[in-house]
Amino acid sequence: MATTSIPHRPGAWRTSVVAGMASYIDAASIVTFGIAIVIYEDVFSLTPTEVGLASGVLTFGIAIGALLGGRLGDRFGRRPVFTVTMVLIIVAILGLVFAPTYPVILAAAGLLGLSTGADLPVSLSTISEAADDTNRGKLLGFSNILWACGILVSTVISVFVGNLGHLGGQLMFAHIGIVALVVMLARLSIPESETWIEAREERAHGIHTIRADRAGVTRLLRSPYAVPFLGLIGFYALVNLAANTSGQFGTYLMVNYAGVDVPTASIVGLSIAPLNFLSYFWFMRIADGRHRFRYFTVGALLWVGGLAVIAVFGLSVTTYLISAAMAAIGMGFAFETIMKVWSQQSFPTLLRTTAQGTIIAVARVFAAVLASATPAIAALGPSVLYGLLAVLVAVGMAIAWVVFRTRDNQSQFGVEGRDNPTGVVTTVDLDTRVRRRQPTPDE
Repeated sequence: MATTSIPHRPGAWRTSVVAGMASYIDAASIVTFGIAIVIYEDVFSLTPTEVGLASGVLTFGIAIGALLGGRLGDRFGRRPVFTVTMVLIIVAILGLVFAPTYPVILAAAGLLGLSTGADLPVSLSTISEAADDTNRGKLLGFSNILWACGILVSTVISVFVGNLGHLGGQLMFAHIGIVALVVMLARLSIPESETWIEAREERAHGIHTIRADRAGVTRLLRSPYAVPFLGLIGFYALVNLAANTSGQFGTYLMVNYAGVDVPTASIVGLSIAPLNFLSYFWFMRIADGRHRFRYFTVGALLWVGGLAVIAVFGLSVTTYLISAAMAAIGMGFAFETIMKVWSQQSFPTLLRTTAQGTIIAVARVFAAVLASATPAIAALGPSVLYGLLAVLVAVGMAIAWVVFRTRDNQSQFGVEGRDNPTGVVTTVDLDTRVRRRQPTPDE
């Protein structure tokens, strides 16, 4: 069987931008829905229960979608899944823009969650499989830049149209629909992952390689994948609780416990955005280097320390700014950026999107459960809430530190195409591969 050459870097970058827009749409959908549903509350005379139910349907839809999309991406390929999901996102947005009644809003919210959730794992695998060992971390890190852009653009749009009533909500959702349409058209030119095609051909022809022999879901719970799989679930599910709380309840907490109004709370939140972008760009610079785990350790300490600031000193504009600044830097090195890298390199091709979809799904369910109790916990005092978050994040970071302290620089990409008659699975050292890699003729 003919071997496939490593894609030329400009091609990998183009793929990463087009596929990485899944992160932009995911972030924009969550932020936009959270703001627009408040507008729709008045337009459709919704009760607080109906508002909460719609938000819950969106969140659980993302979790279910990640599970389904991950498995479908491994079974049928990355390209058909991320093409269909874009179509479904557009349909969901049309439902939210032109919804005449609450049941339509609810159904559209569920479809939006399912489609955005399903798109994430296959898009990230598309990026990682188009890259090589010298730029995989950087390209995956770039998806977080797009994620941050989705939050920023949606927030800025809401500033200009948020007072237009129903039209304002429609314009906010329309922004996502237009972006999804452009992304769908761009994705038509992105071919199927060559790594996935090779794995399926090997499996179909009975060729025993690591990637072809590891297609069953139960393999994730057996050696050598169980430890990184369960470690990533524990790490991401616990650490994401703090990020989700900040995103969903940051304004709520500032208004109710720091004594500021909504515009001030929004300005405080936006003021941290430059630090988010700086840390994500910084991660891209070190993502494929040998010191990546040291940055993770420092980032973990910063994030836990930032949460502890409010836990110890209470919530005010000053403590919130200090905490958010420390978290912004910490998140750049010890959150989704590194999770995406580890989840891509820890599993072979026919398990890659299944694993990441499951990791994302579990984290979203955890976040939904805590979100339902967050106002009640905050009523006991912001220090109680942030103390709890600090402990949960510390445990999640500790899990990742123990599991990946010796696995950070190991990858399945270098070995999964090898013959595997015995079923013994090994890993490859990334530093060695990067040092030995010879430039291609195009380079």
